[in-house]
Parts: sequence; structure tokens; C-alpha cells
Amino acid sequence: MSQPSATAPLTDDAALVERFLVASMIPDPETAGTFMSADVDITFTGGRKFKHPRDATAFNAMRYKWVKKKMERTDVAPGDGETVVYNTGTLYGEWHDGTTFEGNRYVDRFVVRDGKIVKMDVWNDSAERILVRMDIEA
Repeated sequence: MSQPSATAPLTDDAALVERFLVASMIPDPETAGTFMSADVDITFTGGRKFKHPRDATAFNAMRYKWVKKKMERTDVAPGDGETVVYNTGTLYGEWHDGTTFEGNRYVDRFVVRDGKIVKMDVWNDSAERILVRMDIEA
């Protein structure tokens, strides 16, 4: 009889995060929310705090006409009773004025515990790109 792989939970947690991200990109915040704990801690760029994916979807709707992720890599790090999952890649989409963009780097960091996302941190270059669009060098 074969023994379960020690990497199986890590692979499961990475797949959970990727399924969450796919639902988020539809966007389907209600389905995305099923991958998160009821008391999830979501922090977006600029330190914006949210309690449900629908809040993040509403924020993104203010910033972008639409936005998607080109997921390039998912890395996992085991912890004591939890897994940290990093998903990195680039954003592409359209600003509200109809201008398209691509290649906007992002890093999403998740903490997964007992099969649910309990913490999500989001960083990307959108603010830098907005400054460039406004001809502001900072």
C-alpha cells in the first residue's frame, strides 16, 4: 500500500488558490468566497482592507473597466498548521477610458489553513502605471 505524499496538502492548497483566482477573474465573488474562511483577512494595494471577495471586486470595478491575471507561477511554503501560497504573474485589461494594458506585475500571497484561505495580501504595479498615465514621475 502506498503512503500519502507529504506534498499532497501543498499541491491541494496551491490548486485551491488557483481555483479562487479563476473565480475572482470571472468575476464571481460569491463562488470565490467559498474558498475563504468566514473571518478572512484581505489586504489590497495601499493597505485597503476587505472582508469578502465582493469588496475586492467592487474596488477593482472602480479602478479598471476589466482586469484579468496571467498566472505565471504558484509557489507553496509549508508552515506549522498552514501553508503560504504565492501566485505571481501579470495583469492585463482595460482602464475606464478604453486604453488596454498588459504586463502589470502582481504578487498575491495567501495563507491557507484547514482547506480555506484565511489571509490574502495583494500587490501590483497599477498605481505606478496610473502615475505614468498622469505624466507624474514619482
